[in-house]
Amino acid sequence: MRPDYLARGLPGHPLHPPFTDITVGAYVVSAIAAIGDVGGVVDRNAAVAWWIALVIGLVATVLTALTGLADWLQISRGTPLWRTATLHALVNVTAGILFLVAAIVGHGGYTRGDVTAGPFALTIAGLAVLLVGGWLGGTIVFVHGMRVLNLIDEPTRRAAAPYPHPEKEDAAR
Repeated sequence: MRPDYLARGLPGHPLHPPFTDITVGAYVVSAIAAIGDVGGVVDRNAAVAWWIALVIGLVATVLTALTGLADWLQISRGTPLWRTATLHALVNVTAGILFLVAAIVGHGGYTRGDVTAGPFALTIAGLAVLLVGGWLGGTIVFVHGMRVLNLIDEPTRRAAAPYPHPEKEDAAR
């Protein structure tokens, strides 16, 4: 087991994408809860759910960003992949800042059980920016092929194994 597997994941099983699932999920829940509160569908509980989901998203953002940084540091500088990954990182940092400001500015509304206009707008803007970041992340994987192994005929058990096989390590080079 190589030390970089702890920060980046195994060949064919990077850590960054699963953390993005947690982060994006938390921010989507926060946006849905905010819409529920602002739209009058749900009262106080939606504001509480909005703020708690934002905080969970912010915590997950740290893990997501650190694992993404570990991958980004492995990319050759100046390449098209590096430019796309750098843009992906900058867009997602912008989204994280919008969510952080929403949580800070909206804390008073959270304690009163109300999502106010400013934090609501920041949450929706953060989600829109995050969607662009996700699109760019998809470009990194599905266009540039970063961290993708081309082992189409790998048996399911070996493909899903939680430890590195020599074939996976060779394909990752």
